[in-house]
Amino acid sequence: MKITKKRLAHIVFESNDKASKLFDVVLLFMIFGSIFVAILDSVASLREDYGEAFLILEWLFTILFTIEYLLRVWLSRKATGYIFSFFGMVDLLAILPTYLSFFVLNSQLFTVVRALRLLRVIRILKLGRYVAEAEYLTKSLKSSSHKIMIFIGFVITIVLIMGTFMFIIEGPEHGFTSIPVGMYWAIVTLTTVGFGDIYPVTPLGQLVSSLIMLLGYAIIAVPTGIVSSEMASQKRKDELLLGDKICPKCRYTPLLQTDNYCKNCGEKLF
Repeated sequence: MKITKKRLAHIVFESNDKASKLFDVVLLFMIFGSIFVAILDSVASLREDYGEAFLILEWLFTILFTIEYLLRVWLSRKATGYIFSFFGMVDLLAILPTYLSFFVLNSQLFTVVRALRLLRVIRILKLGRYVAEAEYLTKSLKSSSHKIMIFIGFVITIVLIMGTFMFIIEGPEHGFTSIPVGMYWAIVTLTTVGFGDIYPVTPLGQLVSSLIMLLGYAIIAVPTGIVSSEMASQKRKDELLLGDKICPKCRYTPLLQTDNYCKNCGEKLF
């Protein structure tokens, strides 16, 4: 049976029939397989024994991903729309490291970059809505940046004051040899990490320490509340812009009236 370009595009971009689902399953195994190889290759003892096998597998996965990437570019109605879309950039990152290894010999860096292939699972598992949520988070962080900066300034002031107090109260004999050391202790205590390498001994120092610990819980909650509030506000704004836009290629929805390209396949929207 002859496979037309239209049928091939349906298999690659859709997931509502047997052939499309099989394509997604094969791609899923390729993604996890390539990441598993990258993880094993980072272990020195395994690389020494099986380095050649890892290299062969890496090139096999890269060639298959390259074919898939070129196929998506060819099948897209507007190639540039796909290339510069979120998923297009992720797909490109999936194949670049192996080719760039010819010119830059930094295996650790490329192991990290290869791990970014895991982002491609978002496409296969149809988690596009989480990409939209990530956009809400980015917009919320930008709109609340002024409040967050004020809050960070407040935290730095507390750290400076408490670090100075502990230097005065405890002194070098209890490990607080300078104000910076006191500030380090204040940060560790304020974030409720508590390494235990430096701790107050005097009753007054322990009282200050208790106050900082209690304050730490509030400090963790404040930025969360700021960003959550902005996210809710941003979502309400975007919901007002939601229309009946549906991608003509992959039928992805919902899309904003302001969207020029489909978030799922990169198709140009009209």
